Amino acid sequence: MIREVIVTTVDRSGQAHMAPLGLIEDGEGWIIAPFLPSATHDNLLESSVAVANYTDDARIFAGLITGRRDWPLVPATKISVPRLADALAHAELKVAHFKADAERPRFHCKILHKEQHAPFEGVNRAANAVVECAILLTRLHMLPRDKIDLEIAYLAIAVEKTAGPREKEAWSWLMQKREAYYAGN
Repeated sequence: MIREVIVTTVDRSGQAHMAPLGLIEDGEGWIIAPFLPSATHDNLLESSVAVANYTDDARIFAGLITGRRDWPLVPATKISVPRLADALAHAELKVAHFKADAERPRFHCKILHKEQHAPFEGVNRAANAVVECAILLTRLHMLPRDKIDLEIAYLAIAVEKTAGPREKEAWSWLMQKREAYYAGN
C-alpha cells in the first residue's frame, strides 16, 4: 500500500522542507523513496528523521507542486523536524536502514511517535482528484500530452461535481501549472 502524505524534513541549518510523497507500507513502518535529485533525500541522509503529515487539505499537495510552500508548521513532539500545523495526524519517523539507488533510493523508517490532532471527516472525491492531478503534473516531462489531457478531463468531473472552495482553489493552481508548462514546451 502507498499512502500520499506531506513529508517534512530539515536541512543541516534546521530549515524545514516539505514534499508530497507516497509512503510505501513496510511492515509496521514506512519507506520513503524520493526520486533524485531530492532535498528530502539529502536531508534524510543528514538527519535520519522525518515527519509524515496526514492531511485532507488537497491545497497543500497542489500548493507544493505549484511552488506555494508557505504552509504553517509547528514543532513535532519527539524529534526536531516540524509538522504541519493543520495536519489531521502525524507520525514521527526515524530511518532504520537505507538502500542506495541511482534513481530512487529507499529509506526504511520505523515510527517513533504518532499523534491525532483532528477527526477525519470522510473522503471528498474532488480532494482525491486534486491529489491525483498533482501527481500527474509531476510527470509532465515523462508522459505524452494526450494522456495527461485525458486523465485531467476525467479528474475534472469529480472536481466539478463535488469540490468545495479549497479544492477549487487547488485545481486552479494545477491548471495554471499545466498551461504554463505547455506554453513553454
